[in-house]
Amino acid sequence: MNQRSRLSLLVVQILIVSLLAALLGRLFYLQIAAGPKYRDAALSIQSRDVVAPANRGLIVDSSGVPLALNKVGLAITIDRIEIDKQPDKGVAVMQRLAKLLKLNYLDVYTNTRLCGELPVGKRAGCWTGSRYQPIPITKQADPDIALQIVERPDQFPGVDAQPISIRSYPGLVNVNAAHVLGYVGPLTEDDLTKDTGKQYFRSESIGKAGLEIQYDSYLRGIPGIRTLIVDRKEAITRESQNTKPIAGDHLVTSIDIRLQAAAEQALADAVQRGRANGYTSDSGAAVVMDIRTGRILALASYPTYDPNAFEKGLTVEQASDLFSEKKAVPALNRALQGLFAPASTFKSVSVVAAAAAGYDLNASYNCPSEVQVGTRAFQNFDSRNQGRMNLKKAIAVSCDTIWYQIAFDEWLRDGGLRPKSSPNDYFFKAAQAFQITEKVGIDLPSESKSRLADRDYKKSWFEQNKEFYCNYKTRATKAQQTPFLIQLAAENCVDGDKVRAGDAVNFSIGQGDTVVTPLKLTQMYAAIGNGGTIWQTSIAKAIVKTDGTVIKAIDPKKLGTLTTAPSTLKFLQSALREVVVSGTGAGAFAGFPIEVSGKTGTGQVFGRNPNGTQKDDTSWFASYAPTKNPRYAVVMMVGQGGFGASTSGVGVRQIYSTLFGVTGNKVVPGAALFPEGKPPTQLPKISPATKPKEASK
Repeated sequence: MNQRSRLSLLVVQILIVSLLAALLGRLFYLQIAAGPKYRDAALSIQSRDVVAPANRGLIVDSSGVPLALNKVGLAITIDRIEIDKQPDKGVAVMQRLAKLLKLNYLDVYTNTRLCGELPVGKRAGCWTGSRYQPIPITKQADPDIALQIVERPDQFPGVDAQPISIRSYPGLVNVNAAHVLGYVGPLTEDDLTKDTGKQYFRSESIGKAGLEIQYDSYLRGIPGIRTLIVDRKEAITRESQNTKPIAGDHLVTSIDIRLQAAAEQALADAVQRGRANGYTSDSGAAVVMDIRTGRILALASYPTYDPNAFEKGLTVEQASDLFSEKKAVPALNRALQGLFAPASTFKSVSVVAAAAAGYDLNASYNCPSEVQVGTRAFQNFDSRNQGRMNLKKAIAVSCDTIWYQIAFDEWLRDGGLRPKSSPNDYFFKAAQAFQITEKVGIDLPSESKSRLADRDYKKSWFEQNKEFYCNYKTRATKAQQTPFLIQLAAENCVDGDKVRAGDAVNFSIGQGDTVVTPLKLTQMYAAIGNGGTIWQTSIAKAIVKTDGTVIKAIDPKKLGTLTTAPSTLKFLQSALREVVVSGTGAGAFAGFPIEVSGKTGTGQVFGRNPNGTQKDDTSWFASYAPTKNPRYAVVMMVGQGGFGASTSGVGVRQIYSTLFGVTGNKVVPGAALFPEGKPPTQLPKISPATKPKEASK
């Protein structure tokens, strides 16, 4: 063999060795280094998970009465594997089923399609689970219809009836509590793609609103997983694992179901009372708080919805109505999401401001029919001249012009449109002491943040809106081209970043750009009543295992303390009592045997309703009781409800009547909801069969 041949052979040998080395290296990578990854991928191709949802934990009131529980339903299900074997892919079967159940065929078809099988825009109602799992068409089937299906397997192949756990809100003593409890719904593709750190399984139902979503990680439990191994034809060959579901934990709340029902009824009555008096009266909220702990005892929002409807299945019309402005948006929790001008209930802040500015609270001040501020006259309520009075009476009869004058004078002392480098800002600082711009921190989702129209707000607002107002005639809609709005836009373009005189005087009576939630106002009046402690509000008291073991106790949390002088606070408390004794709230509480302290509010609203009518005033009543030993704060707001006292004040009286066991003008012995004078502190025994206690009559 010559030199060239030996060289060629050597090259070939090197190539073969290199190829073998590369092959061995690749095999090492695939089988050793990346082996687990590819084994998992292979297994995922060959395995199918069938999820068995766990029973959700109960949500109970402070006495153990169930607000949310589980009941057995009868589900009609479709087996996709069996259905797809039909020559027409199950079309005839599903048509017969739709006719029998009186459902739309297209809905049945959509409900049985995996979301990936449908175009992006047509996935509403698609199945998020596995095709190996029975797909429910209805969860509350009529037993007779279910029997027809089971007895006619030749006409309904792949269709079955089986018992299923359904989330239920029993509504004992006619309670609704939808905005507290929320509801449960199936997982969506959005839920599955969100980076929440939670592991969800397709076909699960999870909390979607209220306490159901807030405490979903506890209530949900741990689903059971049955893993099936399938071949290339997707026939099941064996079962690789089968874990049983673990029931969810229970949630004990501070809600009293009897008080909740009373608050809902009082609010609904107040709305109807407003309408009877000629007002639009389209919405409202009511809150009852234990002022010594911050716990919520009742929370109602009007209009409301049926939380059971989500398990039954919402129609397109029902889903639309939930967010319809013409229906006053029933899905909106107005107690913690609605923002409204607090009107005269805000004068409690003005008392604190006047005291800090050095005004003698007991001195006499003039309450004229109007106060001239620049070129504009700011009028008293109903344009009445009420003569001279001290500030206690000014609060009691809700004089506006006294506060206009004080606020205007302080604005001038702070430099007016050219403020000093360090203005006193007594009114702004008094409001800030109540933590108005801070959320109350309630354990419900989507709480709105109240707004304080101070100097920082004005600057921020101007930066966001100056381009619009400075180009108003070209950017505003035709409906916005009114003389008043055009003039307002011109003013905002020039000095919209400054606190103007009108801003200052409106601030003093809770009008203008300052808005609060009913929940925030409840927190404020609770702080006044309890001596200055600002509590974080809460509904949950504890998370409890099914065996009664307490997993997590949720204790009250103190957020701060009012910095106002004790003498000022005492004066304010006295003035709020006078409101009910001889002031604007006297009529609503005439003859009431429990001493109540509070403040009326009638807030002016700018704008129009969907039907084009001018919006009516917002009705407020904020209070606490008993006056000498305060325990409860009660606030009611009725949107477009008119006068604070006649609409909301009467509603608050109705709530206190239930709370203290009052019939007419007398306290009925033993009829109070809490015989010991305070809500229960011990955790209750939890049972789905617990019934509400009845107060003695």
